[in-house]
Amino acid sequence: MRKLFIVCFVAIAGFCRAQQKTVNPRPLTLDEYNKAKTYTIANLDNDTYVKFDNAYVLDRYESRKPYFITGSDGLKKRIDLYKFIAKDGMQDIGLMVFYTSETGKKYQALVPDFTADAKVWTKYFQDIDDINKVESNFILKLSYILSKELSFQQYKVLNGGKDMKEEAATYGNDICFPGDEKVTMGNGAIKLLRNIKRGDEVVTIDQVTHQPYVTKVKELTVHAAKNYALTRLVLVLANEQNTTAGISVDLRAKVLKATPNHPMLTKQGNCKIGDITVGQQVLCLNDLSGKYASYTVLEKRELTEGVQNVYNIVAEKGSTLLMNGVMVMQK
Repeated sequence: MRKLFIVCFVAIAGFCRAQQKTVNPRPLTLDEYNKAKTYTIANLDNDTYVKFDNAYVLDRYESRKPYFITGSDGLKKRIDLYKFIAKDGMQDIGLMVFYTSETGKKYQALVPDFTADAKVWTKYFQDIDDINKVESNFILKLSYILSKELSFQQYKVLNGGKDMKEEAATYGNDICFPGDEKVTMGNGAIKLLRNIKRGDEVVTIDQVTHQPYVTKVKELTVHAAKNYALTRLVLVLANEQNTTAGISVDLRAKVLKATPNHPMLTKQGNCKIGDITVGQQVLCLNDLSGKYASYTVLEKRELTEGVQNVYNIVAEKGSTLLMNGVMVMQK
Protein backbone atom coordinates (compact mmCIF):
# COMPACT_ATOMS: atom_id res chain seq x y z
CA MET A 1 0.00 0.00 0.00
CA ARG A 2 1.31 3.43 -0.88
CA LYS A 3 2.42 5.40 2.13
CA LEU A 4 2.36 9.18 2.29
CA PHE A 5 4.02 11.13 5.05
CA ILE A 6 4.75 14.74 5.97
CA VAL A 7 7.93 15.69 7.80
CA CYS A 8 7.97 18.87 9.90
CA PHE A 9 11.11 20.89 10.71
CA VAL A 10 11.12 23.84 13.12
CA ALA A 11 13.15 26.98 12.39
CA ILE A 12 15.46 27.54 15.35
CA ALA A 13 15.37 31.33 15.13
CA GLY A 14 11.59 31.54 15.31
CA PHE A 15 11.47 29.02 18.13
CA CYS A 16 14.06 30.88 20.19
CA ARG A 17 12.26 34.18 19.64
CA ALA A 18 9.03 32.62 20.90
CA GLN A 19 10.85 31.35 23.97
CA GLN A 20 11.98 34.86 24.85
CA LYS A 21 8.44 36.31 24.76
CA THR A 22 6.06 33.57 25.93
CA VAL A 23 5.90 30.26 27.72
CA ASN A 24 6.95 27.38 25.50
CA PRO A 25 4.00 25.78 23.64
CA ARG A 26 2.71 22.77 25.54
CA PRO A 27 2.22 19.49 23.70
CA LEU A 28 -1.11 18.59 22.15
CA THR A 29 -2.25 15.33 23.75
CA LEU A 30 -3.78 12.42 21.87
CA ASP A 31 -7.06 12.85 23.80
CA GLU A 32 -7.17 16.51 22.81
CA TYR A 33 -6.37 15.63 19.22
CA ASN A 34 -9.26 13.15 19.02
CA LYS A 35 -11.65 15.54 20.77
CA ALA A 36 -10.68 18.46 18.53
CA LYS A 37 -11.53 16.41 15.44
CA THR A 38 -15.19 16.58 16.58
CA TYR A 39 -15.18 20.38 16.57
CA THR A 40 -16.69 21.98 13.48
CA ILE A 41 -17.18 25.48 12.11
CA ALA A 42 -20.79 26.10 11.13
CA ASN A 43 -20.05 28.93 8.71
CA LEU A 44 -16.52 29.10 7.31
CA ASP A 45 -17.25 32.44 5.68
CA ASN A 46 -18.39 34.21 8.85
CA ASP A 47 -17.18 32.31 11.93
CA THR A 48 -13.65 33.47 12.64
CA TYR A 49 -13.39 32.88 16.41
CA VAL A 50 -15.31 29.98 17.98
CA LYS A 51 -15.06 28.61 21.54
CA PHE A 52 -15.52 24.96 22.50
CA ASP A 53 -16.14 23.40 25.94
CA ASN A 54 -14.96 26.66 27.53
CA ALA A 55 -11.45 25.24 27.10
CA TYR A 56 -10.46 25.62 23.45
CA VAL A 57 -10.73 28.15 20.64
CA LEU A 58 -10.58 27.91 16.86
CA ASP A 59 -9.25 31.25 15.64
CA ARG A 60 -8.96 31.95 11.91
CA TYR A 61 -5.26 31.81 11.05
CA GLU A 62 -3.88 35.32 10.49
CA SER A 63 -7.42 36.37 9.46
CA ARG A 64 -6.67 34.70 6.12
CA LYS A 65 -9.26 34.35 3.42
CA PRO A 66 -9.82 30.78 2.21
CA TYR A 67 -7.72 29.23 -0.53
CA PHE A 68 -9.46 27.89 -3.63
CA ILE A 69 -7.11 25.42 -5.34
CA THR A 70 -7.73 24.03 -8.81
CA GLY A 71 -5.56 21.04 -9.75
CA SER A 72 -4.87 19.35 -13.07
CA ASP A 73 -8.28 17.63 -12.86
CA GLY A 74 -9.97 21.04 -13.16
CA LEU A 75 -11.82 20.61 -9.83
CA LYS A 76 -11.82 23.47 -7.33
CA LYS A 77 -11.16 22.70 -3.65
CA ARG A 78 -11.38 25.06 -0.68
CA ILE A 79 -9.00 25.12 2.28
CA ASP A 80 -9.51 27.15 5.48
CA LEU A 81 -6.96 27.36 8.31
CA TYR A 82 -7.73 27.92 12.01
CA LYS A 83 -5.38 28.08 14.99
CA PHE A 84 -6.30 25.52 17.65
CA ILE A 85 -5.77 27.30 20.98
CA ALA A 86 -5.90 26.07 24.56
CA LYS A 87 -7.66 28.82 26.56
CA ASP A 88 -5.52 28.05 29.61
CA GLY A 89 -2.53 30.22 28.77
CA MET A 90 -3.94 30.96 25.30
CA GLN A 91 -1.32 28.72 23.71
CA ASP A 92 -1.35 27.57 20.09
CA ILE A 93 -1.26 23.77 20.21
CA GLY A 94 -2.24 22.94 16.63
CA LEU A 95 -3.59 24.12 13.31
CA MET A 96 -7.00 22.95 12.11
CA VAL A 97 -7.44 22.47 8.36
CA PHE A 98 -10.94 22.43 6.86
CA TYR A 99 -10.98 21.03 3.32
CA THR A 100 -14.12 21.33 1.18
CA SER A 101 -14.45 19.40 -2.09
CA GLU A 102 -16.16 20.63 -5.25
CA THR A 103 -19.29 18.72 -4.18
CA GLY A 104 -19.39 20.40 -0.76
CA LYS A 105 -18.09 17.36 1.16
CA LYS A 106 -15.96 18.50 4.11
CA TYR A 107 -12.84 16.93 5.60
CA GLN A 108 -10.69 18.19 8.45
CA ALA A 109 -7.19 17.53 9.71
CA LEU A 110 -5.41 18.83 12.78
CA VAL A 111 -1.71 19.61 12.34
CA PRO A 112 -0.14 19.11 15.81
CA ASP A 113 2.20 21.57 17.45
CA PHE A 114 5.84 20.54 17.00
CA THR A 115 6.10 19.53 20.68
CA ALA A 116 3.35 16.91 20.35
CA ASP A 117 4.02 13.28 21.23
CA ALA A 118 4.96 10.82 18.48
CA LYS A 119 1.59 9.05 18.94
CA VAL A 120 -0.21 12.28 17.99
CA TRP A 121 1.92 12.73 14.87
CA THR A 122 1.33 9.11 13.90
CA LYS A 123 -2.43 9.64 14.16
CA TYR A 124 -2.14 12.84 12.09
CA PHE A 125 -0.14 11.05 9.38
CA GLN A 126 -2.78 8.33 9.19
CA ASP A 127 -5.62 10.85 9.05
CA ILE A 128 -4.17 12.84 6.13
CA ASP A 129 -3.27 9.60 4.36
CA ASP A 130 -6.91 8.48 4.69
CA ILE A 131 -8.14 11.78 3.21
CA ASN A 132 -5.59 11.51 0.41
CA LYS A 133 -7.00 8.11 -0.60
CA VAL A 134 -10.39 9.65 -1.45
CA GLU A 135 -9.27 13.19 -2.34
CA SER A 136 -6.46 12.85 -4.89
CA ASN A 137 -3.44 15.09 -4.21
CA PHE A 138 -4.86 16.34 -0.90
CA ILE A 139 -1.41 16.12 0.70
CA LEU A 140 0.21 18.02 -2.16
CA LYS A 141 -2.30 20.85 -1.84
CA LEU A 142 -1.99 20.89 1.95
CA SER A 143 1.80 20.91 1.66
CA TYR A 144 1.72 23.85 -0.75
CA ILE A 145 -0.38 26.00 1.58
CA LEU A 146 1.41 25.08 4.80
CA SER A 147 4.87 25.64 3.34
CA LYS A 148 3.68 29.02 2.03
CA GLU A 149 1.94 30.16 5.22
CA LEU A 150 3.98 28.79 8.09
CA SER A 151 7.44 30.34 8.06
CA PHE A 152 8.59 28.37 11.14
CA GLN A 153 7.76 24.97 9.66
CA GLN A 154 8.43 23.29 6.34
CA TYR A 155 6.06 20.58 5.18
CA LYS A 156 7.26 18.12 2.54
CA VAL A 157 5.43 15.41 0.64
CA LEU A 158 7.07 12.01 0.75
CA ASN A 159 5.60 9.40 -1.58
CA GLY A 160 7.11 5.93 -1.54
CA GLY A 161 10.72 4.88 -1.13
CA LYS A 162 12.83 4.61 2.00
CA ASP A 163 14.92 7.12 3.91
CA MET A 164 18.50 7.06 2.68
CA LYS A 165 19.69 7.49 6.27
CA GLU A 166 18.14 4.14 7.11
CA GLU A 167 19.20 2.09 4.09
CA ALA A 168 22.43 2.09 2.12
CA ALA A 169 22.19 2.57 -1.65
CA THR A 170 24.45 2.70 -4.68
CA TYR A 171 25.99 6.02 -5.67
CA GLY A 172 28.06 5.71 -8.83
CA ASN A 173 28.64 6.93 -12.36
CA ASP A 174 25.39 5.61 -13.84
CA ILE A 175 23.41 8.67 -14.99
CA CYS A 176 19.84 7.60 -15.60
CA PHE A 177 16.23 7.09 -14.54
CA PRO A 178 14.06 4.29 -13.14
CA GLY A 179 12.17 2.35 -15.80
CA ASP A 180 8.73 3.59 -14.71
CA GLU A 181 9.42 7.23 -15.62
CA LYS A 182 7.23 8.41 -18.51
CA VAL A 183 8.69 9.68 -21.81
CA THR A 184 6.81 12.09 -24.09
CA MET A 185 6.79 10.64 -27.59
CA GLY A 186 6.84 12.53 -30.88
CA ASN A 187 3.13 11.91 -31.47
CA GLY A 188 2.19 13.19 -28.01
CA ALA A 189 1.72 9.73 -26.51
CA ILE A 190 3.36 8.64 -23.25
CA LYS A 191 5.57 5.56 -22.99
CA LEU A 192 7.38 4.02 -20.03
CA LEU A 193 11.12 4.52 -20.28
CA ARG A 194 11.86 0.79 -19.97
CA ASN A 195 9.76 0.16 -23.10
CA ILE A 196 11.53 2.66 -25.37
CA LYS A 197 13.07 1.10 -28.52
CA ARG A 198 15.67 2.13 -31.06
CA GLY A 199 13.96 4.18 -33.78
CA ASP A 200 11.20 5.50 -31.50
CA GLU A 201 10.51 9.20 -31.94
CA VAL A 202 10.68 11.34 -28.80
CA VAL A 203 10.32 15.03 -28.02
CA THR A 204 13.36 17.23 -27.39
CA ILE A 205 13.14 20.89 -26.35
CA ASP A 206 15.27 23.75 -27.66
CA GLN A 207 16.87 25.25 -24.56
CA VAL A 208 16.72 28.83 -25.90
CA THR A 209 13.36 29.04 -27.67
CA HIS A 210 11.59 26.36 -25.58
CA GLN A 211 10.15 25.02 -28.83
CA PRO A 212 9.72 21.23 -29.10
CA TYR A 213 10.77 19.09 -32.04
CA VAL A 214 10.99 15.38 -32.71
CA THR A 215 14.12 13.23 -32.76
CA LYS A 216 14.77 9.50 -33.04
CA VAL A 217 16.16 7.24 -30.35
CA LYS A 218 19.57 5.80 -31.24
CA GLU A 219 19.85 3.62 -28.15
CA LEU A 220 18.25 2.87 -24.80
CA THR A 221 21.09 2.35 -22.33
CA VAL A 222 20.33 -0.16 -19.58
CA HIS A 223 22.43 -0.30 -16.43
CA ALA A 224 22.61 -3.48 -14.35
CA ALA A 225 20.16 -3.92 -11.50
CA LYS A 226 21.41 -2.39 -8.24
CA ASN A 227 19.91 -0.72 -5.20
CA TYR A 228 20.34 2.74 -6.73
CA ALA A 229 20.15 5.98 -4.81
CA LEU A 230 17.49 8.20 -6.35
CA THR A 231 16.67 11.87 -6.01
CA ARG A 232 12.95 12.65 -6.10
CA LEU A 233 11.66 16.13 -6.89
CA VAL A 234 8.15 17.49 -6.49
CA LEU A 235 7.74 20.52 -8.77
CA VAL A 236 4.76 22.87 -8.75
CA LEU A 237 3.39 25.70 -10.84
CA ALA A 238 1.03 27.83 -8.78
CA ASN A 239 -0.79 30.81 -10.22
CA GLU A 240 -2.47 32.81 -7.46
CA GLN A 241 -5.14 35.46 -7.79
CA ASN A 242 -6.74 37.45 -4.99
CA THR A 243 -10.52 37.60 -5.26
CA THR A 244 -13.23 38.97 -3.01
CA ALA A 245 -14.05 35.40 -1.93
CA GLY A 246 -10.48 34.30 -1.18
CA ILE A 247 -7.18 33.32 -2.75
CA SER A 248 -7.67 31.35 -5.97
CA VAL A 249 -4.80 28.99 -6.81
CA ASP A 250 -4.32 27.06 -10.06
CA LEU A 251 -1.90 24.31 -8.96
CA ARG A 252 -0.01 21.98 -11.33
CA ALA A 253 2.51 19.41 -10.16
CA LYS A 254 5.20 17.11 -11.56
CA VAL A 255 7.24 14.38 -9.87
CA LEU A 256 10.61 13.25 -11.22
CA LYS A 257 13.08 10.60 -10.03
CA ALA A 258 16.65 10.15 -11.27
CA THR A 259 20.05 9.10 -10.04
CA PRO A 260 21.56 12.03 -8.09
CA ASN A 261 24.22 12.76 -10.74
CA HIS A 262 21.83 13.20 -13.69
CA PRO A 263 22.17 16.73 -15.15
CA MET A 264 19.22 19.13 -15.09
CA LEU A 265 18.83 22.57 -16.61
CA THR A 266 17.41 24.97 -14.01
CA LYS A 267 16.73 28.67 -14.29
CA GLN A 268 19.95 29.17 -12.32
CA GLY A 269 21.98 27.02 -14.74
CA ASN A 270 23.01 23.42 -15.34
CA CYS A 271 23.38 21.24 -12.23
CA LYS A 272 22.97 17.68 -11.05
CA ILE A 273 19.51 16.72 -9.81
CA GLY A 274 21.06 15.77 -6.48
CA ASP A 275 22.38 19.33 -6.09
CA ILE A 276 19.09 21.03 -6.88
CA THR A 277 17.58 22.86 -3.92
CA VAL A 278 14.03 23.67 -2.91
CA GLY A 279 12.94 26.88 -4.61
CA GLN A 280 14.90 26.39 -7.84
CA GLN A 281 13.00 26.45 -11.12
CA VAL A 282 12.92 23.79 -13.85
CA LEU A 283 11.24 23.92 -17.27
CA CYS A 284 8.18 21.64 -17.50
CA LEU A 285 5.24 21.09 -19.81
CA ASN A 286 2.01 22.60 -18.53
CA ASP A 287 -0.47 19.89 -19.52
CA LEU A 288 -3.42 22.27 -19.39
CA SER A 289 -2.04 25.00 -21.65
CA GLY A 290 0.30 22.81 -23.73
CA LYS A 291 3.04 25.40 -23.19
CA TYR A 292 6.34 25.23 -21.33
CA ALA A 293 6.72 27.02 -18.00
CA SER A 294 9.13 27.23 -15.07
CA TYR A 295 7.99 24.98 -12.21
CA THR A 296 9.36 25.52 -8.70
CA VAL A 297 10.91 22.69 -6.67
CA LEU A 298 8.60 22.28 -3.67
CA GLU A 299 10.23 19.19 -2.21
CA LYS A 300 13.44 17.23 -2.71
CA ARG A 301 14.10 13.81 -1.21
CA GLU A 302 16.77 11.14 -1.53
CA LEU A 303 15.41 7.60 -1.43
CA THR A 304 15.90 4.06 -2.62
CA GLU A 305 13.32 1.76 -4.13
CA GLY A 306 15.22 -1.51 -3.99
CA VAL A 307 17.18 -3.40 -6.64
CA GLN A 308 16.22 -2.38 -10.17
CA ASN A 309 17.61 -1.49 -13.60
CA VAL A 310 18.01 2.15 -14.54
CA TYR A 311 17.85 3.56 -18.08
CA ASN A 312 18.98 6.43 -20.26
CA ILE A 313 18.02 7.50 -23.78
CA VAL A 314 20.62 8.38 -26.43
CA ALA A 315 18.88 10.41 -29.15
CA GLU A 316 20.02 11.46 -32.62
CA LYS A 317 19.46 15.18 -32.05
CA GLY A 318 18.93 17.69 -29.31
CA SER A 319 20.25 17.76 -25.76
CA THR A 320 17.02 17.40 -23.78
CA LEU A 321 14.09 15.03 -23.24
CA LEU A 322 10.69 15.27 -21.58
CA MET A 323 10.57 12.84 -18.66
CA ASN A 324 7.33 12.90 -16.64
CA GLY A 325 6.67 16.23 -18.33
CA VAL A 326 9.93 17.68 -16.96
CA MET A 327 12.73 18.84 -19.25
CA VAL A 328 15.86 16.79 -18.47
CA MET A 329 19.25 16.75 -20.12
CA GLN A 330 20.35 13.89 -22.35
CA LYS A 331 23.55 12.28 -21.17
